[in-house]
Amino acid sequence: MRVLGRRVYWRWYGEVLLSGGLVLRMTGDAAKWLRPGDRVRLSTEFKKPILGFDEYALWGRFPLWPPFAKDLEHVREGPLGGEAYRYRLRAREAQFEADFEAIAELEQFHYASEKEVVALWVCPRCGKTLAANSKPLCDCGGEARLKEIKGSTPASRFLVLELRERLPFEPRILGYLRLDPPIPRMHRKTPEGVERDIRERIFPPDWFHPTFEGGEDWEKALDQVETAAARIARVVVHPDYRSEGLGALLVRVALDWVRERGAPEGRREKHLVYTIAQMARYHPFFEKVGFRYLFDTASGRPVLFYPLTEEAQEHLERFLEEDPYARAHGGRLFQKSYGQVAGLPGPIRLEGVYKAYRSLLDLKGLSPEVEEVLSAFGVKARRVERAVLRGVDLEVPPRSLVVLAGASGAGKTTLLRLLLGEPPDVGRVLLPQGRVAASIPGEVEVPLGELPLLERLYREMGEVRAAIEVLNRVGLSDAVLYRARPQELSTGQRERFRLALLLALRPDLLLIDEFAAHLDVPTARRVALGLGKLCREAGITLVAATHRPEVHQALDPDLTVFVGYGGLLAVPRKG
Repeated sequence: MRVLGRRVYWRWYGEVLLSGGLVLRMTGDAAKWLRPGDRVRLSTEFKKPILGFDEYALWGRFPLWPPFAKDLEHVREGPLGGEAYRYRLRAREAQFEADFEAIAELEQFHYASEKEVVALWVCPRCGKTLAANSKPLCDCGGEARLKEIKGSTPASRFLVLELRERLPFEPRILGYLRLDPPIPRMHRKTPEGVERDIRERIFPPDWFHPTFEGGEDWEKALDQVETAAARIARVVVHPDYRSEGLGALLVRVALDWVRERGAPEGRREKHLVYTIAQMARYHPFFEKVGFRYLFDTASGRPVLFYPLTEEAQEHLERFLEEDPYARAHGGRLFQKSYGQVAGLPGPIRLEGVYKAYRSLLDLKGLSPEVEEVLSAFGVKARRVERAVLRGVDLEVPPRSLVVLAGASGAGKTTLLRLLLGEPPDVGRVLLPQGRVAASIPGEVEVPLGELPLLERLYREMGEVRAAIEVLNRVGLSDAVLYRARPQELSTGQRERFRLALLLALRPDLLLIDEFAAHLDVPTARRVALGLGKLCREAGITLVAATHRPEVHQALDPDLTVFVGYGGLLAVPRKG
């Protein structure tokens, strides 16, 4: 069948007219790429002049409809391997109005967003255009509809990551990826100056041309696009779910989308996918997927390429071997900055430790009414003695992760105090020399200060990449939050910032008491997983007290020490 025409009403709604008077309803983002005269193949069980979204399938050179979709299970591994937890997800091309509304809300958290307000909306009732980051109500009382996501173009297509199984308070859309045709021109910055049209020196020029160059007649501009490359223009993950590997997951699925459907325009097999991403200097997820860094643009932004074919791989490798600047970096951009700590030179030992707390309870200073009630229960002066630890022995190997478990009041915090230097009543605590950082709420707390988060960590660590790495590991991966001050954070965010400040000290021994007390279950396990992995990579000995099973599981400790009734039971990690 032949395409006769198209109508694009919204990104989520359009129509295509086929020969024979048949109208297909689909998203506007799909309809806009079908040119009059294109040959297509239609499959449907319905004999009627107008077919709805779910009533047909359509093919051109590639599958065109239904939209691309893939169900996924994303497993998060513990610090020593094995499954910590998993997400059940669906990655699919944005299809519904609510998808694009979610995209607009997420766009404000993109690292490279330069707009204070990222979306334009239009009121159907009065026609007024409104600028807002989430769906607004018009002054006339009408409910606005999304008109434009700033920074995107008519050629943009969107892939959303949907959480299929979620708690009531979790977001439906966890992130999105925007796919565009190649930008028209690209130049390279070198110490000698600017080298023009660098892409076309590495790869065949027709892989990037003709591409979308915009203009008032955007439909005509779209009809001319036919390239062998696609550009990932945005990867945005909800701030609470960064450091979970979801950005890399979105990129992997986008590569499948490009391979299977020739996205974004679906007219030609693709040899390459590339991205221009300043944040790739500070986060490695593109390189984890297999992208290679080749050069910086004239404005100083790094460009990373992923070859989809052997021909593209050959061009890329030849450039890395022959270009003097590329040989120097070898296709690598991101470098870990936190590094290794010196580590404790030997084990921590408790030998025959006895620790008790004594207090005298009396009725002095109480009101007569309260004294009368207590006397009725036979409560008068009483000396209370409680032995928390009775002759216990324990050995903690250096560079190990230890979880202290037990009921409230069992002695977990007492054990942390002993490791901080509080003397036992009897016995010895042998602590090797090393830098110690600790947090015991209400007793030992690192001050948050008033500086913005990234500035404070940068001053502590002296290296901005390392500061970003620490913030990412504790679940404060939103670039907007990097600029926030502690007093502007929620209670849970301040808790995570306090943990970041402890890690910024690069301690050999880290002692923490209930670091996830104010975090919901999914956030607590994400932070625990990031903490455990960083401590293992850096060689930090971690002793953490917690009563939360999800934290215990995500930390995957070498040793679990159950504390209670004056004794300790140390259980090594299985396997």
